[in-house]
Amino acid sequence: MAKTVLVVDDDPTQRRLIQAVLEREGFTVAHAENGDQAIGKLTSGSACDLILLDLVMPGLSGQDTLKEIRTRGFSQPVIVVTATGGIDTVVKAMQAGACDFFIKPAAPERIIVSIRNALSMGDLKGEVERLKKHAGGRFTFADMVGTSAPMQMVKRLGERAAKSSIPILITGESGVGKEVIARAVHGSSDRAGKPFVAVNCGAIPENLVESILFGHEKGSFTGATDKHLGKFQEANGGTLFLDEVGELPLDIQVKLLRALQESEIDPIGAKRSVKVDVRIVSATNRDLATAVKDARFREDLFYRLNVFPIEAPALRERREDIPALVEHFVRRFNVEEGKAVAGASAETLALLTGFDWPGNVRQLENAVYRAIVLADAPYLQPYDFPAISGVAAPLPEAVAAVSHAPPPAMGELLDEIPKDAPVRILDGRGHLRTLEDIERDLIQLAIEIYAGHMSEVARRLGIGRSTLYRKVREQGLEDLVKGGEAADEAAA
Repeated sequence: MAKTVLVVDDDPTQRRLIQAVLEREGFTVAHAENGDQAIGKLTSGSACDLILLDLVMPGLSGQDTLKEIRTRGFSQPVIVVTATGGIDTVVKAMQAGACDFFIKPAAPERIIVSIRNALSMGDLKGEVERLKKHAGGRFTFADMVGTSAPMQMVKRLGERAAKSSIPILITGESGVGKEVIARAVHGSSDRAGKPFVAVNCGAIPENLVESILFGHEKGSFTGATDKHLGKFQEANGGTLFLDEVGELPLDIQVKLLRALQESEIDPIGAKRSVKVDVRIVSATNRDLATAVKDARFREDLFYRLNVFPIEAPALRERREDIPALVEHFVRRFNVEEGKAVAGASAETLALLTGFDWPGNVRQLENAVYRAIVLADAPYLQPYDFPAISGVAAPLPEAVAAVSHAPPPAMGELLDEIPKDAPVRILDGRGHLRTLEDIERDLIQLAIEIYAGHMSEVARRLGIGRSTLYRKVREQGLEDLVKGGEAADEAAA
């Protein structure tokens, strides 16, 4: 998904010039003429990944706008734009929460580098925050990715269940994210910040299940050289997540039932029972009711675990969440792999959304991981997912050839630009000129057309007179306006 940049500037010409630069790099651009309008857009929930903020604006200044943005809790990276470049101004902006600044007019390359660096830093901070929540047991339903109707139902049920200690059974296909739901239940409960212990019951050798779950005393059996607490005691005070609980042997199911009913366990070789305070969340991708009928799972344990069932939807049942999941995984793997992929192209998102994903979210995660590692383009393309698209990545020679030639659509646009236009758009080699050079020629042309009448020039260019005079000084065009200033004074 394309990143959205909110450009806050009272100068419409500046906004249009910056928009041209950003859209050429694949960004989506939103506009605000002043600080109040910018805060209104943020408050209304409009898409915004980064803010370009002019410091000198009528009404609410850039500095005050930045302070208000941070006071209201908006965490988007802010890059401040200034015409003066005074060190005190820049320092105040950075102290107020800006992550970078540039002096206008700035070269397009400077603008893009600043934006990409800010977005990368934002992704890094987000990943650090995610890991801290994960490690600290404070991951909540608000941190879960997905706003589809099935996921909204999961979140509502999970938040209600988290308020009590009721046993929860999470059902669903393999790879749908049952452990993520379990962690959100834990992080949303009064046990948040306490131990969250996950156990895959299907991955434990049958002869070690009892020891791993309930612990053992030293010397209780051959090889027991040390005392082992077990997962129940590790999770004491917190939550124990029993994944694939349907794989437990029948004899262990009896002991698990007693632990749930009496809140105490019997470690192997212990002389007395041990009291534990553990909230149980279990999960399975099997039909436990059928397993009960086939005598493969105890009926009394099934009813004890299935007090509050939550069904995790398959990914094909919530396709509208796929773009957000892709964006989440791109940010995460960018940080882990040191990459700078901006997102996925529209064609790629259409491809991924139309796929059935038999392996669900886990399969999507691994597919994006592989694509990030191999990607060379700013945006993930269908050929980065060959197992899904059936299209192989282009050969390095083909990539090199394409990279040195303008895209067909861009080439057609350049051909349509008149070569004898009053303000040249292209340089001698047929490439776009810089914004600074085009702006200088445009101002010079306007001054010549309107005989130096600066009020008329400013009106026609859609900017204020003070802004026009500042640009004239910066571009070294003072000699062109002397007669026009006299004419302006006479007209006044």
